[in-house]
This record gives sequence, structure tokens and C-alpha cells, in this order.
Amino acid sequence: METGSPYDDTGGAATEPATAPGTAGAVAPSGAGARTAAGTAAAPGAAAGAAPGTEAAAGTTGTAPAAGTAQGTAGTAPAGPGPEWTGLPPGLLRMRRLLLVVWLGLLTVAAGLVPGLVLGPPWAALAAPPLALLVWGWVMLERNWRSWRYTERADDLLISRGVLWRTTTVVPYGRMQLVEVTSGPVERHFGLASVQLHTAAAASDATVPGLDPAEAERLRDRLTELGEARSAGL
Repeated sequence: METGSPYDDTGGAATEPATAPGTAGAVAPSGAGARTAAGTAAAPGAAAGAAPGTEAAAGTTGTAPAAGTAQGTAGTAPAGPGPEWTGLPPGLLRMRRLLLVVWLGLLTVAAGLVPGLVLGPPWAALAAPPLALLVWGWVMLERNWRSWRYTERADDLLISRGVLWRTTTVVPYGRMQLVEVTSGPVERHFGLASVQLHTAAAASDATVPGLDPAEAERLRDRLTELGEARSAGL
């Protein structure tokens, strides 16, 4: 018995051209038209293929390194200002140099004059060591005077001193037991006073020498007030 095939000449399925989805009823172009259409169709693909390259180029010259540079710049930003140090008045240097000249000057004269008169002029060379010590002390006293400084911080008093070996003393306000102002005869002659700080531990006691009397009293009152406030827990 003869049966009809779905793929014979009379069947619609065999003669119906295959079309892409979304292009129903369209006829495939032939010849130059097909080449033109193929070239047109390839253009989006080429553009799509160029997009990753463009993104790669953008990644090469993008702003990511600039962001890293900005972060590096922010990381090396200068820190805030440090504490403001206060030095000692020059009257302390004058007083110490005067004492140096008095003591070593007399020793130099005695070491050179007495042996020179008694034993002869060559023995006057004994004055050289005290004289050299006087010159060295004159220079070192200034360096030591410049090394002394102090600053009042939020919770403590900071005192720094020393030329060859620098020492920094931190005195917390809450540990101060006594703050007093002293001034000896020589200091009074030069118009100077010293502030002595006594704490719970004797090792942390400190002194700020050679201050003007008004500054010494101000510092004493200020430290006493801060010490009482810290002790009360305010």
C-alpha cells in the first residue's frame, strides 16, 4: 500500500526553508547580497570582539594606579603638630658661667702664678689644664642650657634635658604630691627660681631650674590645680 511521505514533493515540510528564530518568512540571500549581508552581520561581531580589547586598554590606562597613588599620598601625610616646648631663660646661663669663671678662674691663676713665682716660669704651664677646662666648660654650659626644655601636656608634664645622654622625664599630674618654688641667694641675685616636683615615687621627682619668678609661680599653681583635679577623678 502506497503511503505519503512527509518529505516528498507534495509535502510542505520538505520544501519549507529553514529559518532562524525571529526571521519567519525571510528568504536567505544569495550571491553578492549574501556576501554583503554576511559582512554586515560580521560587523557587530567584530565590534563585540573589539570591546574586550578596548576594555583591556582601558584597564591598562585606567584610574586604578591613580587611586593607588592617592592612597600612597594619604598614607604619607604629615602628622599633626607636636608639643610646644618652652626653654629656660638666658639668666640661668649667665649665672652658671659666672660661677664657672669664679671657681676655675681662681684655680687657673693659682696653678700658674704660685708655681711660676716659686719654682720658676716654666712651672707656670700648670695653668694650662684649668684654663682648658674653663674653655670647655664655657661651651658645654651653653649646650646644656639649650638642652633643657619642658612642655605641659593634657595629662602630664614633660621635661627633657641632656647633651650627650638625653633624658626625658614624664611626671603625671595625678601622681604629684608637692610642687614648690625655691630660690637660693645666687638665684635671687640673677632673678631666677626653680620649680621642684615631688611625686609618690622618689625616682620620678623632677626639677625645672632657672625660671623667672613669675613663670615659676604660674607653673606651680597650674601643676597644683591639675594634680588636685586628677586626684579627685575630674
